Amino acid sequence: MRRRDVIRVIVGAVIAWPVAPRAQQPAKVAHIGYLSLGPASAWTSRVDALQVGLRDLGWIEGKNIVIEFRWADNVDQLPGLAAELVRMKVDVIFAPSSTMVEPARQATKTIPIVFANHADPIGIGHVASLARPGGNITGLSEQTTEIDAKALELLKEVLPQATRIGVLWNPTTPSQVPGLQSVKVAGERLGLALQIVPAATGEEFDAALASMAREKIGGVFVMPAPVITAQRAVLAELALKHHLATIFGAKENAVAGGLLSYGVDRNDLNRRAARYIDKILKGAKPADLPVEQPTKFELVVNLKTARALGIEIPPTLLARADEVIE
Repeated sequence: MRRRDVIRVIVGAVIAWPVAPRAQQPAKVAHIGYLSLGPASAWTSRVDALQVGLRDLGWIEGKNIVIEFRWADNVDQLPGLAAELVRMKVDVIFAPSSTMVEPARQATKTIPIVFANHADPIGIGHVASLARPGGNITGLSEQTTEIDAKALELLKEVLPQATRIGVLWNPTTPSQVPGLQSVKVAGERLGLALQIVPAATGEEFDAALASMAREKIGGVFVMPAPVITAQRAVLAELALKHHLATIFGAKENAVAGGLLSYGVDRNDLNRRAARYIDKILKGAKPADLPVEQPTKFELVVNLKTARALGIEIPPTLLARADEVIE
């Protein structure tokens, strides 16, 4: 072999040699912290929706992404679990609603936090604005004011003679404090006297609904909150026990036995949240990702519960329902 050819072979080998080891290096696996209230079984459809959204964008669990689930038994455990995710140095924290966003926010100012169904991110200061969130928090918000007003309208439609309506709210959900104002405004517009009662546990739910039954409340609007969804079977049983017509903000509550539910399609919001995670993992900053609004809403009617309560659902409302449970 001529000297020039030998040099060419050697130089080519030197250049090529590092390439093979680089190609064999595994791609970085992204770690997502998932912070929520338990039990995990209460959120199966929403977890599935997020995972489907991630898979559609090329994020496969066990291959290039790992989700670190942390389920709190109660809200008091959320700060500790949030701090644990921060110590693990996860790439993104997924905190579905204000209940989880607040402890995550307190735990970190640098790790991106994505929410899926925050009721009022501006009102409680989690983002500066929908268009320019600022900071390390962004995601998808619900149109709380409009939804709460609509829920009261629907309950009034089912109970046209009712003049007094109970409102069950959860003081452990940060967004419900400003949210109560919109409920009061809607009640005044509809000519309803509202009995507003706080409750955060199963025992408190029973006492709150019992007090409403004693006061001859026509029906109850239960403001949406993670604990309300997680305790949906308990609430449905208590509402029947106290013979109260209820409207909830989450479909799961109507499926479990609540009379009605009206709210955003939260599975859709969880699926869409995957796009935020995807963009952040690819280098986008939460501060530059606008908060999006819901596009899908659900009205669910439980006719089995209506029969148990002796309530006739107007045919016009049944015709508008997205789902009727027989």
